[in-house]
Amino acid sequence: EPQFENKVVGQNDITLQCVDQIYGVYDEKKKLLTGQLRKYPEKLIIYCKDLRVFNFCLRYTKEEEVKRIVSGIVHHSQTPKLLKRLFLFSYASAAPNNTDGRNQTVMFDTLEDWRDELERTKGNAKYKAVTTNEGYRVSEKLPLYFVVPICVSEESILKYEGRGIPIWCWSCHNGAALLKMSAFPKEQDESTSQMQKAFLDGIYKTISKPPYELLKTDDLSSSLPSLQDIQTAYTRFKQLFLIDNSTDFWATDVKWLSLLESTNWLEIIRRVLKKAIEVVECLERQHTNVLLIEESATDLCCVISSLVQVMMDSYSRTKSGFQSLIQKEWVIGGHGFLDRCNHLHKSDKEEAPVFLLLLNCVWQLVQQYPPAFEFTETYLTVLSDSLYVPIFSTFFFNSQHQKDANTSGESLKMQSGPFRFLTVWDWSVQFDPKAQAFLTNPLYAEKPKPDKSQRKTARFKHQRQLSLPLTQTKSSTKRGFFREEADYLIKNILGRRIGRFINSSYEPPNSFREFYDSWHSKPVDYHGLLLPRIDGPEIKVWAQRYLRWIPEAQLHGGGTIATAAKILDLMEEVQSLQVKMDEEGSQAVSGDVRSVPTLRNSARLSSLFPFALLQRQSIKPALPTSIWKDLEDEYDLVKTDDEFVDLSGDI
Repeated sequence: EPQFENKVVGQNDITLQCVDQIYGVYDEKKKLLTGQLRKYPEKLIIYCKDLRVFNFCLRYTKEEEVKRIVSGIVHHSQTPKLLKRLFLFSYASAAPNNTDGRNQTVMFDTLEDWRDELERTKGNAKYKAVTTNEGYRVSEKLPLYFVVPICVSEESILKYEGRGIPIWCWSCHNGAALLKMSAFPKEQDESTSQMQKAFLDGIYKTISKPPYELLKTDDLSSSLPSLQDIQTAYTRFKQLFLIDNSTDFWATDVKWLSLLESTNWLEIIRRVLKKAIEVVECLERQHTNVLLIEESATDLCCVISSLVQVMMDSYSRTKSGFQSLIQKEWVIGGHGFLDRCNHLHKSDKEEAPVFLLLLNCVWQLVQQYPPAFEFTETYLTVLSDSLYVPIFSTFFFNSQHQKDANTSGESLKMQSGPFRFLTVWDWSVQFDPKAQAFLTNPLYAEKPKPDKSQRKTARFKHQRQLSLPLTQTKSSTKRGFFREEADYLIKNILGRRIGRFINSSYEPPNSFREFYDSWHSKPVDYHGLLLPRIDGPEIKVWAQRYLRWIPEAQLHGGGTIATAAKILDLMEEVQSLQVKMDEEGSQAVSGDVRSVPTLRNSARLSSLFPFALLQRQSIKPALPTSIWKDLEDEYDLVKTDDEFVDLSGDI
């Protein structure tokens, strides 16, 4: 019985939005399938965006059926389509009314939500929530409600459709604030450019005077990789995990590290985390306001502002706090999910895994400081999968205006009833309570009660359980290929030897390094500031997301799931003992005990769990890959037990 079954998308279900590429096999040669086909393949391979790979044999299927199947799949998953043709709208017109709705997540679609956030962060003395964009009279790209400095007038907001206006993201405990701004177009005539420059100078002077802190601006388009670079890196990176067969897996074994380095994906993650730490330093140590500038302020601005809040605000490390953060900075903030995920297949040029980049960066923090987060890596993996589940509106629009325009007015006249869009934050739609237990961290260090003696004790007790940079995970001085042990692939994949790939020219400047080293030399306060370790070997591959469908990469009875299984078993035992104590004390059965999965046979699980059940074991052949490939027509060494297969590796 699968303990982590998704109620919406089954084990072998593929949503149309999840299809990445489709290949046909003709005479043992793969060919990418797009548009009209002259000849139909004997085998179909579907690569999914969640990194599953499906192989379908069509050799024994009637020609008319092959034509209908292949052309149908290619047409519905690869050709451009209208927004209203998405399954999202079909489902929303018949969606059930009994869903959990907000689920403690702040949606930021009302003025009160913004005012509450200002009050929570104590930013309401210098910043105000405005209604200037009601009816979208300022800009369709901006949300209905947002927050600006009190000194900014409504006339200024209206002047350039919201461009050049500092929009508030979050306030630090010392009063410093994180702001973002849409830049003016670079290609302008001289007079327009001068007017815009004068307008910006006026804004900067206004928000640099007391009571506001000093202002530092950061143009992310020049200090971080471009969206095109991010897309190129991720495209190369994901190819390492879209494995057709065991032959391909073991063939890339000996050159794995060089292939990983050449993608540049881990280096992009490192640069983004480093930029977030630089912003944190300005806010925390220098007490300086930081203004992030980007063309639309809806891509890299969202990444950096979200990371800064996760690092500095412990509320953003709770499940409801993190979900509220995604709503505020991404969904309402106007990130173009429809274009960046290319849900409509209209333009590959707009596609870029910006939200996935954020989740990869947050995962680095989660795996470095597990007790600081209420959610688990499984939660992040499921959230990344939800990008492609077309029954939730959360990740299927470019802006709040686009969603409103398609759910009201003229669009409703064509429907029998109003649309009921579901939010992804209602996890009961996808998982039952037992499965949802995997999304919550049982070892989360909950915030202590506001008692001075308790708070001091908590700070002292939370000694660092994870290594300082380059101590335990220092990269080996030896270079060479993998050892023969099967689990060594996992060790390397998690970043043990990635440090030697990082170019020394990227060393942080002295002031940054001083702040970075100073923080890492002290015990960790899991409810205070968190800084990720970003030196070479510390940036790792998110193994659960990228390896979960590859049987050859599994660890039998191992991986993080073995630890999680034991902890959940222990929790269940403690809870059952608590129930017995309550029964004996009050002769009443407690009905408020949270259900926890029983994983008594955790030794039989593999590191693929909970996303895939235990699969066949694949052993790396003792013969060199080149010789093995020459022999593969005669023998399948992966499936054959003979003297040529090395069975001595540690599993």
